Amino acid sequence: MKIIVPMAGRGSRLRPHTLLTPKPLVPVAGKPIVHRLVEDIVGIYEGKIEEIAFIIGSFGKEVEDQLLAIAEGLGTVGKIYYQDEALGTAHAIWQAHESLDGEVIVAFADTLFQADFKLDRTKDGVIWVKKVEDPSSYGVVTLDDQGIIQEFVEKPKEFVSDFAIIGIYYFKDGQQLAGELKYLLDNKVMVKGEYQLTDALENMKAKGAKFVPGEVREWMDCGNKHAVLDTTEKVLAFDYLSGKQLIADSVVTKNAVIIPPCFIGAGAKLSNSIVGPYVFIGENTQVNNSIIKNSSIREDTIIENAVLHRAMIGSHAACKLRAAALDIGDYSKILS
Repeated sequence: MKIIVPMAGRGSRLRPHTLLTPKPLVPVAGKPIVHRLVEDIVGIYEGKIEEIAFIIGSFGKEVEDQLLAIAEGLGTVGKIYYQDEALGTAHAIWQAHESLDGEVIVAFADTLFQADFKLDRTKDGVIWVKKVEDPSSYGVVTLDDQGIIQEFVEKPKEFVSDFAIIGIYYFKDGQQLAGELKYLLDNKVMVKGEYQLTDALENMKAKGAKFVPGEVREWMDCGNKHAVLDTTEKVLAFDYLSGKQLIADSVVTKNAVIIPPCFIGAGAKLSNSIVGPYVFIGENTQVNNSIIKNSSIREDTIIENAVLHRAMIGSHAACKLRAAALDIGDYSKILS
């Protein structure tokens, strides 16, 4: 089994936090989104993962080395591919066509999930879906009486189904997928200027491929600030109940109260403050004379004399001002 991770987008809805950091590398409760995504797949898949292929933009060598290290840390091999133009989901996956052979899991690095990952290998593929209130913003599937996917519809203007595709796919035959992706590109089959994966799936289905939906227990979006904070709360709660160590041994506290669940990175210093619940604090960040809850604060940042709730603050930043719900990026300063 190989894992293909398209992640070339910069994440404009999550600015300013993606101005310097690609969205899939924005941390959620101590780990980058993409790290948690592939770690979860490797952890619940019962077989061997041969390779993790990351499809990125011009992110630089430091990011590439970080992704390769993530793969290595999970006991597999990492490979880097590039998508230089934002031409849609099918175009993104095609960039990794050299890795599309045998069994393949395609996982877009936009969301985290908890799902039943048992694979029905009597079918050609599994598409993980989740019921949503407003399906008009998603690709959706319809099912026949036997529970087989009948139709793929991209962002329907009129209601056809509320089973939204979450961006996780299993294909029994990666080469068949590659062939359909190549057909779309060769024949310029585009929707609103983009090549859509759903068109490739429709073509596979028309040729007899059978896809079934996968069950998702939890689907956690990371598309904007509020979604990241909501996801951080869920991940912190899950990790805390699982008994994971969330506070580094090297954290220094002085007259500070920590209300769990919180993740506090190595070298952080807290003084005369109340932190939590649902707070992520990165490595070497200092918090003084402050109250913080339901917030995400990255590494090497200084927080002083602040009252923060649902704040998201980047790395190497400084906040020395009382505020309620800040949203500031890396290397930013707000001083009283």
